[in-house]
This record gives sequence, structure tokens and C-alpha cells, in this order.
Amino acid sequence: MTTELPSKLILRSEIGADSVLIYCSGRLTLEHAADLREEVKNTMAGKKRLTIDLRDVAQMDSSGLGAIVAIYIAAKRDGWALNVVNYSDAIRKLLSLSNLLSLFEACGRARMG
Repeated sequence: MTTELPSKLILRSEIGADSVLIYCSGRLTLEHAADLREEVKNTMAGKKRLTIDLRDVAQMDSSGLGAIVAIYIAAKRDGWALNVVNYSDAIRKLLSLSNLLSLFEACGRARMG
């Protein structure tokens, strides 16, 4: 029995006084990576901390990885903290193969919820 992957990326944001938590579900791939970057751009004005929860991301490709890296660069440039949490073993492997795991490993290990 095969399980079909969701064909899109679903984003749900929880906006607090100084932080944003974005839950991602589905595919963080070429077709949808810009959606995540746009969501971050639209929600981070005046905020100090962003958490991206990848718990329900079924697939991530190099474009999804590029979106995460672009968000990381924006965080460093604009002075807000970024945590990427609850990523799967497959995403962990992608981060490792790209030599980016050390950027996210500490918070990725600390699973939320």
C-alpha cells in the first residue's frame, strides 16, 4: 500500500507579541518554496523570533532547503532568532548532505509539543 504525498504546502501561522510560529504541512518543494518565504516576509515585521515547525512536511527538495537558508540569512541580517524544529530524518539527512545541519541541529533535536 502506497501513501500519496500531499500535492501542496499548507502554512499555518501563530503570531505572538514578539514571535511567529509557522506550521508547515505537505511538500516544501520548488512549486511551494516561495510561499514559505512570502509567509515569513508577511509575518515577521517587528518580531524577534521565528520558529518553523516541519513536523508534517512529507517532502523537501533543494528549493525548500534554499527557502530555509534564505530565511536564515534574513534572520541574521535583520537580527531575529530562527528555530527550525520537528524535522524528519529525511530532512535531517538533506541538511547534513548540504553541510547545513549544524545551523539547525540544536533546535531540531528539541522537539516541540
